[in-house]
Amino acid sequence: MANTDVLAAGPADRDLIARLAFGSMAAQTLRAAVRLRVVELIGGTVRPAAEVAADAGAGAQPMTRLLRALAGLGLLKEHAPRSFSVTPAGALLAPGHPDSLRSFVRMFTEPAIVRAWEHLDDSVRTGEITFDAVFGTDFFSHLAQDPELSAEFNAAMSQAVAETAAALPHAFDFGRFATVTDVGGGDGTLLAGVLRAHPGVSGVVFDTPEGLAEAPRTVERHGLEGRCSLVAGDFFRSVPAGSELYLIKSVLHDWSDEQVVTILRHCREALKPGGHVLIVEPVLPEVVDTHTEADVSDGGVTYLSDLNMMVNIGGRERTREEFEDLCRHGLSVTSVTPLADAAPYSLIEAVAA
Repeated sequence: MANTDVLAAGPADRDLIARLAFGSMAAQTLRAAVRLRVVELIGGTVRPAAEVAADAGAGAQPMTRLLRALAGLGLLKEHAPRSFSVTPAGALLAPGHPDSLRSFVRMFTEPAIVRAWEHLDDSVRTGEITFDAVFGTDFFSHLAQDPELSAEFNAAMSQAVAETAAALPHAFDFGRFATVTDVGGGDGTLLAGVLRAHPGVSGVVFDTPEGLAEAPRTVERHGLEGRCSLVAGDFFRSVPAGSELYLIKSVLHDWSDEQVVTILRHCREALKPGGHVLIVEPVLPEVVDTHTEADVSDGGVTYLSDLNMMVNIGGRERTREEFEDLCRHGLSVTSVTPLADAAPYSLIEAVAA
């Protein structure tokens, strides 16, 4: 079928290409703003660029140029020449903001993430992970060798899960289960949200020792010491037995199909017949359609995440059919429901046969 639209490109189409080409520069502008503590230095007032520069140990003219770029991106507002305030979006770069994305920005503009993307075309040609070739080891081993980077990664994942932790407890009936294990639960932010909303439920956060590093503080902060235990281990070997529900968020997309089957098989082995697995991940449509509400609100980020999994880790984002296929070994998918207020995530509920 001939595509007659390809010659109809106009100014908006050229603008789209330009914005995409400048995308990595915008990301590094965010990184510089975080490293220079721009948002903290401006605070809740209007400040001259020269004062911000002096506090940051930077030159007045270069700082002005950075602040104007941030204003152009919608993160700052220039009220008068060379005087700036922080916008609501820019405030999310402050470490003290309750919904801060500072660590998220630092992690996803970190060379450990970005460098492998320079070889995306090689990954597309070969299907191989390029991170391993660039750094001489796999992504998670690299993290384990760098405690500072590992801490930043854990903080970024905690920030990324905060929105889901607020939405999930009210979108699924956790109250019908006495015990929940969060597989790959990191610092426990997600499970803490569930347990706080459902006082009759107790839980287990299961992750590697590195992944659990901040979990004791999360449990203590939310007053869950008597209801939430922490178990270190490897989900490729087993998961803790005894729960009625195994919760898995943003874990399966890190791994190949064969590895996912192993994780799900271990969850199934830990369950009695009729027990549940709840997977929280984006679910790709069978066809990309930028006219649908999901794809418009997502802005293509889930598809970029899919490529990130390919170059850096070896996993992938998946469609409903692909999730159903992965669950065939002892589990049956009973529902797939978009998670309101936490796009692009969906709830994939599976029951043990």
